Amino acid sequence: MVERLNVDLCIIGAGSGGLSVAAGAAQLGCKVTLVERHKMGGDCLNYGCVPSKALIAAGHHAHAVRRAREFGVDAGEPKADFPRVMRHVKSVIAAIEPNDSVERFVKLGVRVIKAEARFASADEVEAGDFRIKARAYIVATGSAPLKPPIPGLDQTPYLTNETVFDNLTLPEHLVVIGGGPIGLELAQAHRRLGARVTVLEAKQIMPKDDPEAVEVVRAVLLAEGVVIRENAMVTAVAKAEGGVAVSFASNGRSETVSGSHLLLAAGRSANVDGLNLEAAGVKYSRKGIEVDAGLRTSNRKVFAIGDVAGSLQFTHVAGYHAGLIVRRVLFKLPVKTDLSAIPWCTFTDPELAHVGTSEAQAVEAGLKFSISRWPLHDNDRAQAERETHGFAKIVVVKGRPVGATIVGARAGELILPWVMAIGQKMKLSAMAGTVAAYPTLSEVSKRAASAHFTPALFAPRTKWLVKFLSWFG
Repeated sequence: MVERLNVDLCIIGAGSGGLSVAAGAAQLGCKVTLVERHKMGGDCLNYGCVPSKALIAAGHHAHAVRRAREFGVDAGEPKADFPRVMRHVKSVIAAIEPNDSVERFVKLGVRVIKAEARFASADEVEAGDFRIKARAYIVATGSAPLKPPIPGLDQTPYLTNETVFDNLTLPEHLVVIGGGPIGLELAQAHRRLGARVTVLEAKQIMPKDDPEAVEVVRAVLLAEGVVIRENAMVTAVAKAEGGVAVSFASNGRSETVSGSHLLLAAGRSANVDGLNLEAAGVKYSRKGIEVDAGLRTSNRKVFAIGDVAGSLQFTHVAGYHAGLIVRRVLFKLPVKTDLSAIPWCTFTDPELAHVGTSEAQAVEAGLKFSISRWPLHDNDRAQAERETHGFAKIVVVKGRPVGATIVGARAGELILPWVMAIGQKMKLSAMAGTVAAYPTLSEVSKRAASAHFTPALFAPRTKWLVKFLSWFG
């Protein structure tokens, strides 16, 4: 028999965004039903951010052993026990899982239904043996790896970010299709653990990032032995003896690379299939569900957040959306998404982090701007740790930072002060006047900000003023 539920909120998808809304609403006394067809925690916990960073950490430690002689410490070539590496990855997931578990949310008062959800009408959802009627519906179904229309792919074994962490054999030669953040992060991690790696990218790697910063990442990856082929359009894949064969066209020539394993990292698509959005009158496309600035869909009772809303595909954006939904739906406050100070980071080594307006965007918008910068090789902590690749680069308009790019060690950590400065519309002088502990990598931000004022500080007019003031004793 079908059980009918009447609730305040029905949330579809137990990823980062859905869980945040569910936890907040339940603790505020709302009656909440959360529907998830697969794993609690969604992509981030099970297939994305968490396992990838755990694998990157393993690669980092292998690379540290390889570099030990630079610091006067003798060590041999590291040997990765790949099944143990993957057990490490799984243990990290297991350590975080309780925070996203069914048990935790049930204790918070959330009704969790493990089933596939679909709209039965404009204001009802079916999930398993339940029919749910809610005051508001939150679609938070995320995204999945894009399967490009490559001839032969259906007959060829391949990995995605959803399956690569179940692979217990270190690839002899990993071929990666896609030179975006996911492809490059996993490429470098596998290379550092001992695999040969070839990356095939149809255009340029990391196309959304500052080209100057990307060049720093590219140079390090190449130096570590990752083969990167740009402007390489994959034309076919096939099974081959010992693995796979990938054919591609580059500069008018046809080539083939053979590998033991194939990893698809050619983008992501919104999870909208099976939701029966037509029955709810919700407009969508292959890019995701259409929403207004307040995350409401074409159905006034239905909202969409995170990857499925067609926005920036980051866990922290889903969390940001969740906060807006709590304010709008529960507190009836007006909200408007603002992505002008949303950071992102590619966790290669060196890392590349960015927030706000890039130099290219400033040029395209016709802004009157200047660039203030500081290289990591002029940072004492970077020298001490031999992590001198990279720089901080700030886009400045009318004395205020509007964009920042940092490429270098721990750039993802270093970008936060710029997120705050841009989001709060602070003056650049506030960063320049901040005292940073010495010696820290954080000094690079202060020095980049201070560099903006250096020409005026040491200009002839300033020198004249100092000389004039000296006449008074």
